[in-house]
Amino acid sequence: MLQRFPLLNDLGNLDEPLAWRAGEPISRQRFLADSQGLAAALPAGGPVLPMTADRYHFALALGAALLRGQSALMPPNHTPDMVARLRSLFPSAYVLADPGQPALALPTVSFGPLEPRPAAAAVPALAGDHHAAWVLTSGSTGQPMPHGKHWGPLHANVGAEAARIARYLGRPSLRGVAVVGTVPAHHMYGFESTVLIGLIGGASFAAERPFYPQDVANTLASVPRPRVLVTTPLHLKALLESGVEVPPTDLVISATAPLSPQLAARAEAVCGGLLMEIYGCTEAGQVASRRTVEGPEWETFDELRLRGNGEFVTVSGGHVPEPTRLGDVLDVISPTRFRLLGRSNDLINVAGKRSSLSHLNHHLNSIDGVHDGVFFLPREGHGEEAVRLVALVVAPELSDSALRSALRERVDAAFLPRRIVRVRSLPRDATGKLPAQRLAEWAAALLAAPASRF
Repeated sequence: MLQRFPLLNDLGNLDEPLAWRAGEPISRQRFLADSQGLAAALPAGGPVLPMTADRYHFALALGAALLRGQSALMPPNHTPDMVARLRSLFPSAYVLADPGQPALALPTVSFGPLEPRPAAAAVPALAGDHHAAWVLTSGSTGQPMPHGKHWGPLHANVGAEAARIARYLGRPSLRGVAVVGTVPAHHMYGFESTVLIGLIGGASFAAERPFYPQDVANTLASVPRPRVLVTTPLHLKALLESGVEVPPTDLVISATAPLSPQLAARAEAVCGGLLMEIYGCTEAGQVASRRTVEGPEWETFDELRLRGNGEFVTVSGGHVPEPTRLGDVLDVISPTRFRLLGRSNDLINVAGKRSSLSHLNHHLNSIDGVHDGVFFLPREGHGEEAVRLVALVVAPELSDSALRSALRERVDAAFLPRRIVRVRSLPRDATGKLPAQRLAEWAAALLAAPASRF
């Protein structure tokens, strides 16, 4: 018989909170009633594209779609090109939107007011092979591609994450833990760690997605302890550099790019709790974690095992039933431990020496005074002699000479940038990533401009 998995971890008491809005709890019972009522109002077809900045509404869209036998659609952005791609891939897709959201060239249904509904009789369960979500990759490694996520493996994935978070918090479970996320719910990291961590993992989450440092601090203060902040290196760095007083935060979780030990130590000192990084990818989900201040080694989640080394590493077990190749270069120490060396698609060779752009970016952003930065590789001509590394940086208080001196202490001289171009900001997406095509187009236009300072 096909195994079934509940839509919601009821914790044995459906009156316990699933979400918080402006400091007020929203019970698990209300979520079930709201999602069942919304499911009855959804059209046939699908998948549904939630257009909302409210994390509780996103969870409702997911729950209603699953109860309707549909799935959620999660692209990295909502540009006209992306919407056209969605229409070609999913002809019956439609939008479920909050009032005031930008109109898209897809059929649209409004959330509307959520009226009080009768209590749900029981928590419904879904088949493990139900297609719960279609996640499109960010494009940071190329053209976005859809990846189907089934309900059973998602349960296993988030269950493993919840166990790891509970271990860092020194708790038996995530019951009573409140999560605040600066990352959007429609990206895989935010989906797992700020939505499913509540539905499946037993935590509760803030409906708000704060962006500015003071808003992050206010949202943290609005939820009870123990508190967990789910964020990215970009958002975390902005919070720490703002000088805003951060309420005691029991755990900070970071992903999307490796953190420096220095920034991790500073985060632990300011927030008063531990910092945990998560390593994963859209294809395999969450794979490993580390406490950054303790060293560079990552530990896989329970039941996951690695095979291979270097550029050819696969992961399997647990929520990854088939061996799945990882898109990074790993130094595999054991089947459960590794060091991350860089992305396999951004390796470069200069004067016979190899490095990766992600490795160089890591060192660039670890320099005091660099608010943000990226190495870019325009190519002129052919062969190694055509490599002309450029550093695009947001560092208004740091001179070029000081920046080069700091880089010289961190990277081989062969990889020092030929040019340093000052910019006001980088064209990152909501999770802090730089999709490859977006970066290439922006950098090409920037470098072709008469002035190199913006």
